[in-house]
Amino acid sequence: MNKCIFAGSFDPITLGHVDVINRSLKIFDKCIVAVGKNVGKKSLLSDEEKVLLIKKTFEKNPNVEVILYDGFTGELCRKLGVKSIVRGVRNSKDFDYEFSIDIVNKKLFPEIETIYLATRQENLHISSSFVREILAFNGDIEMFVPKCVNDFFKK
Repeated sequence: MNKCIFAGSFDPITLGHVDVINRSLKIFDKCIVAVGKNVGKKSLLSDEEKVLLIKKTFEKNPNVEVILYDGFTGELCRKLGVKSIVRGVRNSKDFDYEFSIDIVNKKLFPEIETIYLATRQENLHISSSFVREILAFNGDIEMFVPKCVNDFFKK
């Protein structure tokens, strides 16, 4: 089976993330969404909530697996026998950041390839940090996140 890993903090998952995952499935048989434990970031959601919301988002798609991990994404790839990391990029700033990570990954994990998927125009403005900011001001996030995420925050 041809698999990829799409890793991130997903705090929370957005429609941009959903689009990248769905598009990765046009290339790969399975997408493993890997929720990274990031001790350096102050998260809105707990790790368990992030995993739950992503699982709910893709509950009807058996080709999406959701896991929690810490450490290098390349180590996770080796452990799971995955040779490709998928990354979504919205702009040149995202690409520069992701490319820098890829350069280091190539030194540490030369067998792993990174596939960049350019964000669709309708998702260029969506980011988890933007969604968190809207939530901080009690704004409406419905147009930026999956329904289950919107419902979660309305509770």
